[in-house]
Amino acid sequence: MKRPKLKKASKRMTCHKRYKIQKKVREHHRKLRKEAKKRGRKKPRKDPGVPNSAPFKEALLREAELRKQRLEELKQQQKLDRQKEQEKKRKLETNPGVEPSSGEAVKEEFEQGKAKNKAKSGKQNPKKLYCEELKKVIEASDVVLEVLDARDPLGCRCPQVEEAIVKGGQKRLVLVLNKSDLVPKENLESWLNYLEKELPTVVFRASTTWKDKGKLIKVKKKAAPFKSEVCFGKDGLMKLLRGFQETCGKAICVGVIGFPNVGKSSIINSLKQERTCSVGVSMGLTRNMQVVPLDKQITIIDSPSIIVSPLNSATALAMRSPASIEVVKPVEAASAILSQADARQVVLKFTVPEYKNPLEFFTSLAQRRGLHQKGGSPNVEGAAKLLWSEWTGATLGYYCQPPTSWTCSSHFNESVVADMKLGFNMEELEKNNAHSMQAIRGSRLASSVLFQSSGLTNGIIEEADIPEELTKRKERQQEENVDSDQESVGGEEADEKSSDMSPVEETWQALPEESQAGEQFGSQEARSFVLDKTTKEEDDAYDFSTDYV
Repeated sequence: MKRPKLKKASKRMTCHKRYKIQKKVREHHRKLRKEAKKRGRKKPRKDPGVPNSAPFKEALLREAELRKQRLEELKQQQKLDRQKEQEKKRKLETNPGVEPSSGEAVKEEFEQGKAKNKAKSGKQNPKKLYCEELKKVIEASDVVLEVLDARDPLGCRCPQVEEAIVKGGQKRLVLVLNKSDLVPKENLESWLNYLEKELPTVVFRASTTWKDKGKLIKVKKKAAPFKSEVCFGKDGLMKLLRGFQETCGKAICVGVIGFPNVGKSSIINSLKQERTCSVGVSMGLTRNMQVVPLDKQITIIDSPSIIVSPLNSATALAMRSPASIEVVKPVEAASAILSQADARQVVLKFTVPEYKNPLEFFTSLAQRRGLHQKGGSPNVEGAAKLLWSEWTGATLGYYCQPPTSWTCSSHFNESVVADMKLGFNMEELEKNNAHSMQAIRGSRLASSVLFQSSGLTNGIIEEADIPEELTKRKERQQEENVDSDQESVGGEEADEKSSDMSPVEETWQALPEESQAGEQFGSQEARSFVLDKTTKEEDDAYDFSTDYV
């Protein structure tokens, strides 16, 4: 009923009517919940993944990982293109008559080259692309930062790349000791004194968190040991580069080079204080050069990793070969690494009993970490992968001793060493290094593992030096193996029986020595195999067409 003075009808109602409506609403909601319960919730199906019995499982997983990385790179490139367009529009709106700076012109040229490389990448060998990109970075740079892992600085130096920089003309080479928190302070100081005699050296530790879209990336509470959010050595490196830029009197380009997993992209992210370059645990994530402007005068260029020469030692190949472009056998790689480490310290670090050979260590490590196959046998290959990933990652603390006497490298001489230090304020660099070493909390000597370095690691710069026949041979071998498996009649049964003990058998063939425990385990499996075979032969011998009375 409308009141005479108001246009709107009153919303007041009796309590009986209001309670009745509320009751109806409750009943309706209860009914909906019952129907939903009867239907049941449709959970999204989990990806079952590739089964262990599938042939070429590792190759399939590698392909999937590469596809994922390509998509991420494409997304990041699209994002950077959008940002560039927005910056250009803003600059044109604010200053319509201003021409682009030299740094921007260089960046545009690099991006045009990058687009061409992407078109070629489908047909060309990835190693050749890596070499092309690396040469472009060296040519375009005024200062080259060679990133070294502080745990093995000598093994991270490449004489071929350093020689190319020296021949390049008026270029400066600076060594950056990254991951300096993973080695004892005394060892870090001795390496710094050794390397400073030849080239300007900066002590650095890259941060593990970066800003992305104005927000900090969340870090898990249970963080891995030795990791930290704080970056050390950034101020010293920036002062060194700004001082050189002031002496030159023009804008400079700084190239960042090094072997895989030394922290090239992490250093750029720490200097920029943003997640501009993609980083991760897997080796060889950076595939193309990437230009990152630090300010108006300094532009930094990220590069793909240096390709390791196959003529190096087994340890060097295991430490510096990314699985994305190299076929790495985990058992062989981990065995090569283990042979150069101090056995007593390895036992204490991984809390395993003493071992006589790598196979014995992998079996005890697999039992310790709960890595088992079907039937309860220890997963030797999984344990080898675990050791390899930890040793090449950024969590394990180990160190190498520097050489007792200093000798100048073959590709350097006194005049080259003097030229490399021109334009840098060496006194200020020493002070900054001393300050960062005091701030860094290094690992304890007792908890670190002593590792024997294999010396300088040879790399490949020229495309002609890359062996093309290796990939073709591997493809042929795989095809031949597939054909032989299809042709053989009893091959499937043998594969099924040997599937439970395949990693142990493979490691026995790869490694010369054998443990007593491994022999006992193998003998038991062999007995069971023989018994199964005899029972099958007896069953086949029985003829059902004849009567046995």
